[in-house]
Amino acid sequence: FVDGVLSSSSDDDSTCSISSTSLKKVYGCCDSSYQPQIIGDMPQFTTSQALAALTSSEKAWNGGSGEWPTMSLKGRIEAIQNFVVELKTKREEIVNVLMWEIGKNVGDAESEFDRTIQFIEMTIEAIQNNASNLFDKTFQTISTTNALVRRAAIGIILCLGPFNYPLNETYATLIPALLMGNVVLMKIPTVGGLAHLLTMEAFAKTLPPGTINFISGPGRETMPPLMSKGTIDGLAFIGGSRAADDLMKTHPEPHRLKVFLQLEAKNMAIALPNIFEPENTSALKNTLDEVLLGSLSYNGQRCTALKIIFIPKDQGTSFASQFAQRVQQLRIGFPWQSHEHGKYSQITPLPNARRVQYMKELIEDATSKGAKIINENGGTIVGGSESTLMIPAVLYPVTPDMKVYEEEQFGPIVPIVEYDSIDTVLQYGREGKYGQQVSIFTASNDDVLTSLVDSFSNIFGKININSQCGRSPDTLPFSGRRSSAMGVMSVTDALREFSIPTVISYKEKKEEEGMTARIVEGVKQTSNFMQDI
Repeated sequence: FVDGVLSSSSDDDSTCSISSTSLKKVYGCCDSSYQPQIIGDMPQFTTSQALAALTSSEKAWNGGSGEWPTMSLKGRIEAIQNFVVELKTKREEIVNVLMWEIGKNVGDAESEFDRTIQFIEMTIEAIQNNASNLFDKTFQTISTTNALVRRAAIGIILCLGPFNYPLNETYATLIPALLMGNVVLMKIPTVGGLAHLLTMEAFAKTLPPGTINFISGPGRETMPPLMSKGTIDGLAFIGGSRAADDLMKTHPEPHRLKVFLQLEAKNMAIALPNIFEPENTSALKNTLDEVLLGSLSYNGQRCTALKIIFIPKDQGTSFASQFAQRVQQLRIGFPWQSHEHGKYSQITPLPNARRVQYMKELIEDATSKGAKIINENGGTIVGGSESTLMIPAVLYPVTPDMKVYEEEQFGPIVPIVEYDSIDTVLQYGREGKYGQQVSIFTASNDDVLTSLVDSFSNIFGKININSQCGRSPDTLPFSGRRSSAMGVMSVTDALREFSIPTVISYKEKKEEEGMTARIVEGVKQTSNFMQDI
């Protein structure tokens, strides 16, 4: 999908700005036979084809004078609303693709689609209701200056989304960028990309040519040449920090590249000692339940997942045992598989064999250094050597010399660590590479909790008390520090991230008798930029 033209890889259509592309087979992560099955094809762009897509974006931006960036905000809102109408017709197909390609169960796949639609609608509503004073409706007077503040586009945004939430996470940057008048060049993820192919027709029907262009195929061949050309103005990247660093370095003028990043995390769960006092059984139950959800929802493949669990010394064995019992009760199977009482699988296949191999490496490293797999059959692959369906592994005791203590596993492994003093926990937070979120579990409001909150407020973007980590609700800021994020995601924050305040101002002089004010008001009535929403 380039320059507004939707074409198959074999088309030699003269209306398409790029020649035909080769195809790569896409294998599903799961099948009842436990064998990988071909579920689709993904076009593989060459460097020259990717550059042709960028040329289309440059034409659509036209130095800020293109059709989309100069369209009124009201007009862009209407176009995106029309896109939503078209997208809703693809719900069933997209849900099926999410299940087959990345192993998301029926409920989670439906939730991702529905939450994406809700995010778009909430973003539009935030603009229309002028949430957080994003857009001045009238001129304000400050001393002798009259000013109208609106937000304008940055330019061409290169958008790269992740495999685990290919629709929701990508659209959380893509849609605000489009609404603000930017032109978007989207790199489809290597894994989880088929869902995006199903959206092309909706974009083609509702947006001007070149407003959004799709690129697929090997990122190492296509992304650096695009960035090195120097015409990309912004980068919206959700993925790994190393890849983000490498890509940013290729821009010839990195100082002018507007960067928005959502990267890795190693979110901690900390159970305070008071949780284990005999009278606090309900607090312990809540901790076990929340840690289970936080660590293993969607196989632990969430940036917000709880990825390391800190338990007070002498309580680790008991906690690990109780936690393992809960893990053993999880429903394991295929995304569409219905279990007792019509409930779907909670643990599903990983997207590919590489993820399985990495899980095995982390488990082998930990067990070779003294950790044990606490739950029955933890780490076992169900269905044979080619299967990617893995039973979660609860590892205990995990120590600082193990890889899983520092590395983000992004999968169904739950490392449990015993701590001697709260200083150990504080040190892990202070010295860690990441700074997205933390969950603290407690049965009372004591000095230890207060100390952790005050210390962690300068380390993490979100402190959760007695609940798992998470991004929602989308109206709250979703941020991070250090190697976890650069920029803030939310309904209103994303609009700010992908726009720049632009001020229209004038000073009224007595001798003009209102001449400038009348001129400006006349312009306001005819200007797309100054037009009321």
